[in-house]
Amino acid sequence: MIDEHDTAAIAAQLGREPRGVRRVAYRCPCGNPAVIETAPRLPDGTPFPTLFYLTCPKLASAIGTLEGGGMMRGMQARLADDPELRAAYEAAHADYLRRRDEATKEEGVEPLPAGMQSAGGMPERVKCLHALIAHELAVPGINPFGREALAELPEWWRAGPCVCPSTAEESDDGSGAAPDREGER
Repeated sequence: MIDEHDTAAIAAQLGREPRGVRRVAYRCPCGNPAVIETAPRLPDGTPFPTLFYLTCPKLASAIGTLEGGGMMRGMQARLADDPELRAAYEAAHADYLRRRDEATKEEGVEPLPAGMQSAGGMPERVKCLHALIAHELAVPGINPFGREALAELPEWWRAGPCVCPSTAEESDDGSGAAPDREGER
């Protein structure tokens, strides 16, 4: 379950009320939620395959810099050439699907359609570092590309929280724009 304080912080991070939140899956070192676990279906029944959803705009901005720098192209090339890496990425995909299926059962909702994607392009592509890092933060040690990208990030929290925990108002972090994240929660 998620408390009122975290719900307010997430709403401030996203700029709207969150939907389908199950729990905080990872807290930023500043104490705010940074990754949430979401229900596989929105309250209206719409499928939502992104189980681990990044909410921290500072973290999202830092990840966007990695994406813009071409990190995913190199990862994709290595995925094609390295059988051990490919097996680890496939295991991360299986973990994601298993956890999402468990969430479906716990929520008592209809399973997602067969063949629905997991997140981040798994298991065949490296499509979204936001989703892969969210998976790695929520389940440390499981996502090889999420782990690699996470190791390349600056300490995004050092300048202070992205939102003020007491009032859940956005702080002036200079980022301006909303983060680019997979899907819309």
